[in-house]
Amino acid sequence: MPREILFNAFVMNCVAHQSPGLWRHSQDYSLDYTSLQHWADLARLLERGLFDAMFIADVLGAYDVYGGSPAAALRGGVQVPVNDPMMLVPAMALVTEHLGFGVTANLSYEPPTIFARRLSTLDHLTRGRIGWNIVTGYLDSAARGVGERLAAHDDRYDRADEFMAVVLALWEESWADGAVRRDRAGGIYADAAKVRPIRHEGTHYRVDAIHLAEPSPQRTPVLFQAGSSAKGRDFAARHAECVFVSGPSARVIAPRVAAIREAAAAHGRDALKVFSLMTVVLGSTEREAQEKLAGYCELASPEGGLVLMSGWTGVDFAAMRLDEEVRHVENDAGRTAMDNITRADRDRRWTVGEVGRHVALGGIGPSSCGTPGQVADAMERWVADTGVDGFNLSYAVMPGTFADIVDQLVPELQRRDRYKRGYGEGTLREKLFGAGARRSKPS
Repeated sequence: MPREILFNAFVMNCVAHQSPGLWRHSQDYSLDYTSLQHWADLARLLERGLFDAMFIADVLGAYDVYGGSPAAALRGGVQVPVNDPMMLVPAMALVTEHLGFGVTANLSYEPPTIFARRLSTLDHLTRGRIGWNIVTGYLDSAARGVGERLAAHDDRYDRADEFMAVVLALWEESWADGAVRRDRAGGIYADAAKVRPIRHEGTHYRVDAIHLAEPSPQRTPVLFQAGSSAKGRDFAARHAECVFVSGPSARVIAPRVAAIREAAAAHGRDALKVFSLMTVVLGSTEREAQEKLAGYCELASPEGGLVLMSGWTGVDFAAMRLDEEVRHVENDAGRTAMDNITRADRDRRWTVGEVGRHVALGGIGPSSCGTPGQVADAMERWVADTGVDGFNLSYAVMPGTFADIVDQLVPELQRRDRYKRGYGEGTLREKLFGAGARRSKPS
């Protein structure tokens, strides 16, 4: 029997996430991003479509590499203004029962004890449906915002390893099983003998504290990670349970997926789910889908695409001609985005203009346009050619893209036995990995 394909909705608490310019579309409601009703309605829609999770992106700085200032990002609403993703989750959890929530949080600027409590709180409030997308940051503006300088790429991962050691100890080792008694008659809430402080003396962190939250349903949230560089891949192999990969073609993605799975297996961690970025445009006929796509492309902002790409790569694309071929640059910003358009696919050479137009509709991942049958065919080929387990689905218009997926694509995949017909029981981790699943530790 073919494997079921997994779906996450890839969103952000802002106006323009991965499709800059399309907030102007008459059927787009991204301007309602400050409304809790907007997010509650989206959560209900995704749960109706049996999505595994809402994957919420985040950044802590403004995209100010393009043109040397945040002006273009501000004009286009390109991931700025951006609100906190975690504050959305309790409201969405209240109106759903099964949908998972993967929240992005940059560990570089977080105290681990406070952060560990915040995630435990969300895991309690969602009854075990929280995941954490671990990021180390790539925007120098974020570092400047907290009075620091952006650390070197590999140094950020070294700090991340130490951060993980602390938060994992807090979540998994501070409170023993059975520590919480809730004994009304005896007047004992917790057995103090079963709660121990976590002591850590390292390069970046000093900790001597018990975890302030009692064990949540998952203890540790489901761990997502998106690094594809050598250092990022090693980090993912040791920590991540779900890995997010992005790239414009199967030829780019397939070797990354194979490398991540091989690295994880070397650490004795075979239970790994890999999600690939994709944007879909659906119509009841191919012509209808193509007309939709044409309308989206008219409003999509190539400049906004270059604003994003400049932030991801640390390269100011405003200083380059639109017909200029993009050359590889090594710096301390993100590595994967630059590799996608320079070294990952030797048969493709990207101009600056092509990059802007491509990224403006759904980001650096591929787009699939057509009838539900055609898009389902494309997804099945992508899964077969890359080895991914599912998709982080970006959107052209909010929430219309997701409504089309729920109403048109999901039933088609169900007819092919490639998509679930109901949620499993238990926590997000159990829904993804099976009943009784716990975080697998590296050997």
